[in-house]
Amino acid sequence: MPLTAEVKSGIIDAYKRSDQDTGSPEVQVAVLTKRINGLTQHQRDQSHDYASRRGLLRMVSRRNRLLRYLAGKDRARYLELIGRLGLRK
Repeated sequence: MPLTAEVKSGIIDAYKRSDQDTGSPEVQVAVLTKRINGLTQHQRDQSHDYASRRGLLRMVSRRNRLLRYLAGKDRARYLELIGRLGLRK
């Protein structure tokens, strides 16, 4: 369930805005989306794992807050990001 360093650095490289960027909303949302997808699959297999469910809901809420922030700050970047990630908003 945790992301390996290679996978995470690949995501950062794909979504970064500059050479030293690791904390922009785009990068954070992309990393969270990858973690959410993995945990969603785990939750399908282990439906009684309530601790993981709580963590999943927490990650989804955090991603939603970041997306709301980005939508208010720069609508074009927001639309481009959800298009690339395949999120429905």
